[in-house]
Amino acid sequence: MITLTDAAAYQLRHLFRGRKPAEQGVRIFVHAGGCAGLQYGMAFEAQGREDDTVVESHGVRLYVDPFSAAYLQGACIEYSDAPRGVGFRVENPNAAVTCACGLSFRVDLAEGC
Repeated sequence: MITLTDAAAYQLRHLFRGRKPAEQGVRIFVHAGGCAGLQYGMAFEAQGREDDTVVESHGVRLYVDPFSAAYLQGACIEYSDAPRGVGFRVENPNAAVTCACGLSFRVDLAEGC
């Protein structure tokens, strides 16, 4: 469903330092916003919800709610510390349009999620 690159997993594990092992999960979600209509979000989360999809990628636990899962199928989260920008980036095969900053996207409603 969704994967992390080695660099993204490494950075998340680095960010987990000092947290209890049970608190070392990350919620990946999609919500309305941004210039293209939908926006990505990430947050530390200790435990998933009953209807979440739980994915393990490179030793990192990811929680994805059903709404977001429809938009994130096949997505890959990268991490870059290049001069053009530092941070996480979602490569999403479902995005028909992505804004210039890469933080928001739109899907083709004909193909729809």
